[in-house]
Amino acid sequence: MDRKTQPPRLSVIGLGKLGSPMAAVFGAKGFDVVGIDLNPAFVQAINEGRAPVQEPGLQEQLDRARGRVRATQDWNDLVTSTDISFIIVPTPSGPDRMFVNRFVVDAVERIGAALRGKPDYHVVVVTSTVMPGSTDGEIRAALERSSGRTVGQDVGLCYNPEFIALGSVVRDMLFPDMILIGESDARAGEMLEQVYRGSVDSKPEFHRMNLVNAELCKISVNTFVTTKISYANMIAELCDHLPGADADVVTRAVGADSRIGRKYLKPAIGYGGPCFPRDNKAFAALGRRLGVNTALAEATDAINEHQFQRMIGAVAACAEPGQAVAVLGLSYKPDTAVVEESQGVALALQLAEAGYQVRVFDPLAMSAAAAILGDRVTRSETAADALRGVAAAVLTTPWAAFKEIAWAECGAAAVIDPWSLVPRDAAGTVRVVRLGQGDWRRGAPSLNAAAA
Repeated sequence: MDRKTQPPRLSVIGLGKLGSPMAAVFGAKGFDVVGIDLNPAFVQAINEGRAPVQEPGLQEQLDRARGRVRATQDWNDLVTSTDISFIIVPTPSGPDRMFVNRFVVDAVERIGAALRGKPDYHVVVVTSTVMPGSTDGEIRAALERSSGRTVGQDVGLCYNPEFIALGSVVRDMLFPDMILIGESDARAGEMLEQVYRGSVDSKPEFHRMNLVNAELCKISVNTFVTTKISYANMIAELCDHLPGADADVVTRAVGADSRIGRKYLKPAIGYGGPCFPRDNKAFAALGRRLGVNTALAEATDAINEHQFQRMIGAVAACAEPGQAVAVLGLSYKPDTAVVEESQGVALALQLAEAGYQVRVFDPLAMSAAAAILGDRVTRSETAADALRGVAAAVLTTPWAAFKEIAWAECGAAAVIDPWSLVPRDAAGTVRVVRLGQGDWRRGAPSLNAAAA
């Protein structure tokens, strides 16, 4: 069959938490995929059909893709045997809170060098989150310099970020709300659109635009979501001080308005993880650099950081320093072991510093958290072990397994439940404290006062 009538061959640069699911999903949908990673263990795992990272659904996708996904550490092999290259490598935050593109630029330069030995048109896709102006700036310059080609003529360049979350990466890739494509030229954008039309199970909106609009759209989406989270938590704190008020009831009704929507408008605890906190800070940093007022993003961060003090206050209302307290949930969200910007880890450290005997448990993140927590806390083998005899327990991650705990027999005197996981009628004599429901704070000492 003529090469032009076949689906494009795809390559994925970076086979970590996001790149390996991307390669697997594309392969499971019938695309031939070549991946590359500096970590030889990731390369070996992919070639053996094993998931190199822990992510729900990843192994199943690799099983479906068997024979269509392979990995290499040879850049010439990667580029010459494929038509479109997706770059999904880290873009860490710099001291100024802006994203640093060094890993993206390095990948682009390696692709460009390999393109010098390939006559065909090739599309380079930046999937990593970058600051507005990056793709058409230093990334484009690096590609043209290393390849000897002109972007938009004999090489395509796209910015195509994913809207996904760890713990649901595969599902999010299969069922996106929209596909965002920033394109250097229509040919590149069309090739990329056709890949997604053949790889998703939903019917997303396709939004194709220039590169800088797509970059701004990505960071704007995440910043808007964090604003909704902080707004819901602000409502919840008002409800803390109003007897009879219930933040869940209020936000469900507010979210019913189609101008607002219910997604992410749920009070609980502050947001964490590798994306939301840094993206919001980057948005504010961009405003400062451009001389634009981004006070809303800064306020969102301030309210988010304040949520930690609300949890501290709830613990102080239920337990005194010297007593045992359990922190259930160390990953920043369910179904992942990632503890970056974890509210649970931060809470455990703060309580230990204040003199509490802290026990911790998480279904997946114990090893990752141990490197941060050290011997300042007691790591429990099970949730039941962590709860036995504690003055208070805090549910910091809404793991489904925590709903199954026999709370009436758990041995805890109180449970602080920001997620409304614990049925009051099943809690027995355990006091259930739900942030955002009623005036539980009245008369409660601050942590500092309790520690004095």
